[in-house]
Amino acid sequence: MARLQDRDVLHTLYDHRFSAADVAAKNAIWREIARHLQRFVIDGQPVLDLACDRGYFIRNISAAEKWATDLRDVSDHLGEAIHFVRCNGLDIAATLPSDFFGTVFMSNYLEHLQTPDVVLEQLFAVHAVTRPGGRVIILQPNIRLVRERYWDFLDHRVPMTENNLREAAETAGFATFKMVVRFLPYTTKSRLPQTGRLVRMYFGFPPARWILGKQTLYVGVKPEHPAE
Repeated sequence: MARLQDRDVLHTLYDHRFSAADVAAKNAIWREIARHLQRFVIDGQPVLDLACDRGYFIRNISAAEKWATDLRDVSDHLGEAIHFVRCNGLDIAATLPSDFFGTVFMSNYLEHLQTPDVVLEQLFAVHAVTRPGGRVIILQPNIRLVRERYWDFLDHRVPMTENNLREAAETAGFATFKMVVRFLPYTTKSRLPQTGRLVRMYFGFPPARWILGKQTLYVGVKPEHPAE
């Protein structure tokens, strides 16, 4: 029986969802998003893109060392400069080095997990591979802002808001560093912004976020010294 978490099913689903034109547009959009997120990346330390898809973030971010993981083999999209490890995101604590990454990034991922318990399990795994003082950066569609459109995608399972995202990250051991509730539009298939120039304009005009912003940005820090 086919299941959404099966690799072949995921390939078929995403190939259907995003055309070649969509992929080209996402590359241009992510150059600008990565430039905007660069200030949250720890300089001189390895960066991990978890569930990286075609590597839109990791290919466009500056980092001393670039790593990426995905359930599918997407290495052909990443290039030799990125260390790709094919694995389930829940297995990263057993697969990748502990306390190693200065920054771990996730985009539009947690809502695909099976249950809230699995979301928490994933964040504990991220905490395990993040070095003390390192950061987790999460981009997450917000069901409070999107409402019923959250379920337009077949593989969305867990409803996430800024509040339960913060609660989950802090339960896993991160301290909240930055939260931008309205950061990006819901999907790159939205009407705006669809080009790098429009994304620059979007970030340069804060009121646009109140109209179009449906995704939340969360940045958490792994404390240097665990709380006793």
